[in-house]
Amino acid sequence: MIMEPKPSGAIPDRTIYERRESGVRSYARSMPRQFGKAEGVWMHDSEGGRYLDFLSGCSTLNYGHNHPLLKQALLDYIAADGIAHGLDLHTDAKEAFLRTFEDVILTPRGLDYRIMFTGPTGTNAVEAAIKLARKITGREMVIAFTNGFHGMTLGALACTGNAAKRGGAGVPLSHVAHEPYDGYYGPEVDTADLLEQRLSDPSSGLDAPAAILVETVQGEGGLNAASPEWLRRIADIAKAHGALLIVDDIQAGCGRTGGFFSFEDMGFTPDIITMAKSLSGMGLPFALTLFRPEFDQFSPGEHNGTFRGNNHAFVTATAALRHFWSDDAFQADVRRRGAQLEARLTRIAADYGFETRGRGMMRGISTGSGELAGTVTAACFDAGLIIETSGAHDEVIKVLAPLVIDDATLGVGLDILETRIRDAMAADYAVAAE
Repeated sequence: MIMEPKPSGAIPDRTIYERRESGVRSYARSMPRQFGKAEGVWMHDSEGGRYLDFLSGCSTLNYGHNHPLLKQALLDYIAADGIAHGLDLHTDAKEAFLRTFEDVILTPRGLDYRIMFTGPTGTNAVEAAIKLARKITGREMVIAFTNGFHGMTLGALACTGNAAKRGGAGVPLSHVAHEPYDGYYGPEVDTADLLEQRLSDPSSGLDAPAAILVETVQGEGGLNAASPEWLRRIADIAKAHGALLIVDDIQAGCGRTGGFFSFEDMGFTPDIITMAKSLSGMGLPFALTLFRPEFDQFSPGEHNGTFRGNNHAFVTATAALRHFWSDDAFQADVRRRGAQLEARLTRIAADYGFETRGRGMMRGISTGSGELAGTVTAACFDAGLIIETSGAHDEVIKVLAPLVIDDATLGVGLDILETRIRDAMAADYAVAAE
């Protein structure tokens, strides 16, 4: 029997939130329910409602909510009085994670990286990466790209393109140049060539960069997916001009685009990689910055963080790596399901002249209108489907279903999405005809 969403109609009492929680909250405004339980691909609210999760904590829950194997590993560890917080001390949990990451992820891919445990979120990993690149090269400038998103702390925010988020900084966000991403000017313009021209021209005004920071798929920027050819050119340009190539794999990594890393089989190897979100496997805060051994140049304590030793996250991350990545079965299934998702979204988009975006299980439909996309996602929530938008104008309906979702349940969610797009387009046509 296929389970269906069962949304609740009652909005819970929100007075404590209105009275005490900061107005900066956002998701709670478009999804006004109080959630108390979750398992797999489902979330349950306090009124007995059941919701299908196509948001996955913005790709933090690639393996679903409370995966039983990961949950049991954590329960066993806590029951045995395992270390919870350890700064950067050596612990059993950290050793197990490092050995497993080396054996399951790095060695089979022929990769050699030092692993830096940063603060607990993705922006901490990005801050460490750009600080390290500046230390190594002695340069200040970082090249980031249009529509990129890299975090909300000042260094990472300087690399982020979104004007609304940048506007909250309150200070100038400098030493970053935002160059056009792949396809920014359309398919006729090779933006890698433009970057090469700018860097090669001593009168372009573009200072020699410490690093080039790029997402292979821009999660918050609208699911823009760079081609392997363009990414290889960017890697070559970075090397030719003495810059380090940083791949931000915070949202696109951990299987979201098919491989564990989003750049696998593309013919280049980054100098630095940032990871977070689904790294812990269970939604626990955990971030890493990986870099080539010769770049391991921070002195002890030069970059640190109180919560760089989240041992509970080490435990669940280790369990996730062993369970999902010890062979190719999970990766193959994600790629198969990604092709299924692509085909379905392409059919839906074609009915209305829309475009599809993304790669793997990180895909969406660009409606061309933030208002339309917002109407659709609100209607989806009313039907029991949790889904959000992205893009410069919030015009892209973004599907981030858990990677463990079964085909039938994925189909249920996509049926809801298709119906709500059809309803919104019919209503829009009716209004236009009046």
